[in-house]
Amino acid sequence: MANTSSAKKAARQMIRRTEVNKGRRTRVKTEVRSVEEAIASGDAAKAKAALAAAEPLLVRSAQKGVMHKRTASRKVSRLAQRVKAMSA
Repeated sequence: MANTSSAKKAARQMIRRTEVNKGRRTRVKTEVRSVEEAIASGDAAKAKAALAAAEPLLVRSAQKGVMHKRTASRKVSRLAQRVKAMSA
């Protein structure tokens, strides 16, 4: 267990941040899943709308430190590529 008061505070903060980050990570996964389901169903309009909703969440999660910037960028890129292939 933490000994100093600053270490105790850091431990409390870490617990709170973990909860917030869990929520963000869950929300991102849900949005990405909705894009993948739209792609699987073959509905291009629905897939584009889902991607438009998922992209800002992925970017924001990278900015907040939930995931790495390049990971978010890669996910957005791959999803966009798959959605674009549907309309072509």
